[in-house]
Amino acid sequence: MKIDELTISIINSLRNGRIRFKEIAEKLSVAEGTVRSRVKKLQEEQILEITGLVDPERIPDHSVVYIGVKLKTIELVAKGAEISKVKGVISVGVVTGRYDLILTVALKKGFGLLEFYTEELAKIDEIQSVEAFVVYKSYNIKLPCEEVSS
Repeated sequence: MKIDELTISIINSLRNGRIRFKEIAEKLSVAEGTVRSRVKKLQEEQILEITGLVDPERIPDHSVVYIGVKLKTIELVAKGAEISKVKGVISVGVVTGRYDLILTVALKKGFGLLEFYTEELAKIDEIQSVEAFVVYKSYNIKLPCEEVSS
């Protein structure tokens, strides 16, 4: 599916949560059916998944950290998939640079960084080193409205 400016605008509109297709269509000056069919196609091709997101910054006694992980193995994708199942892990990205993986981890009272390292991450073989980055504030990312093909 070609991802054009209209499709990106539809995706960005959906980031605002539960919005009706009719509202998106009016905002973008297109037919509601156009929005509905594009969203359906995006979902069928697994480009778009509509889910509910929780902002841990707004939940009392919760915090988010990013953790850079350097591995002893080159099996980055397999190790990323394994780590994605660990308690507290919100997402895992295979990346370039100093680290092999970047984890997004939710912590809470009674399950802090020390517990995450010693009780969860310690179970994973082939980890060479880790570094934590505490998130003070995060912002929603929007896709740029320029033509992108897939």
